[in-house]
Amino acid sequence: MKKDKDIFLKNKISNKSNIIPTKKIYNTSNILKKPDWIKIKLPISTSRINYIKNALRKNNLHSVCEEAHCPNLSECFDNGTATFMILGSVCTRNCPFCAVLHGKPDAINIEEPKKLSNTIFDMKINYVVITSVVRDDLYDGGAQHFVNCIQEIRNKNRVKIEILVPDFRGKINLILKIFEQSLPDIFNHNIENIPRMYKKIRPGANYKRSLSLLELFKNKYHNIPTKSGLMLGLGEKDHEIIKVMKDLYSSGVTLLTIGQYLQPSFRHLPVERYISPLEFESLKKEALSIGFTNAFCGPFVRSSYHASVQSHLPIIKK
Repeated sequence: MKKDKDIFLKNKISNKSNIIPTKKIYNTSNILKKPDWIKIKLPISTSRINYIKNALRKNNLHSVCEEAHCPNLSECFDNGTATFMILGSVCTRNCPFCAVLHGKPDAINIEEPKKLSNTIFDMKINYVVITSVVRDDLYDGGAQHFVNCIQEIRNKNRVKIEILVPDFRGKINLILKIFEQSLPDIFNHNIENIPRMYKKIRPGANYKRSLSLLELFKNKYHNIPTKSGLMLGLGEKDHEIIKVMKDLYSSGVTLLTIGQYLQPSFRHLPVERYISPLEFESLKKEALSIGFTNAFCGPFVRSSYHASVQSHLPIIKK
């Protein structure tokens, strides 16, 4: 298993001259055994999966499904859905839990919005999730590129658009102004974990800054649902998780996702604990009791997993 994961990482890096490999390799002697409920069901047919992969390659587009080693890739691709990752595949931050590569990003591809729109049209999907790597090298963190993508997609497609954004280094007033040009149907920013763990797992990020982004966006755009997500299994306590849920709800978030952290490779943080399905069900009940409109909680839940199910609002035309 270790050999396979290391080979996979080397293959990803080999074609990226601007990549900075993660040097630390975590102790492999005490890796937790995966419980029975951590089983990924493979599709009977791979034709739909291959079709989407080929469509992405043809247009030089990226999906977070592939770049972040999402466990739901087969299911989502088989159902004809994908979460598109714009602004390249190289992140300026180096979070030790994340499988996305770190290094010096390429220049913005100004043709990407049009290619993205054409690909969505060809795929005949009606719900789109757009995310990005973190681009701290850009003055606006890539916000204008998000807007350009939204506008191009709506020029050709009648779809709902959810965006999953980074924290933009706290330039919130600038970001809110940029998004006035074209708003998404859902605004998503992941809080990821509890504030105590931020220094360890999210270097460069700030818990209060993330909450402020969600709150101020909601304050300015009241009719746009806001969404956030956590991944568990890195050492957080139950009461800390509930506190984060309450913080999110107080910041105007109404849609919540909570999933299990899975170690992408031995160069990433190890799993400290596997949360049982019963515990996830308990967290869902807690979230609904707090007031969230909808909460998806489970081992394989990710921020864009079955995203369309969480949205039943009319398409916004801006």
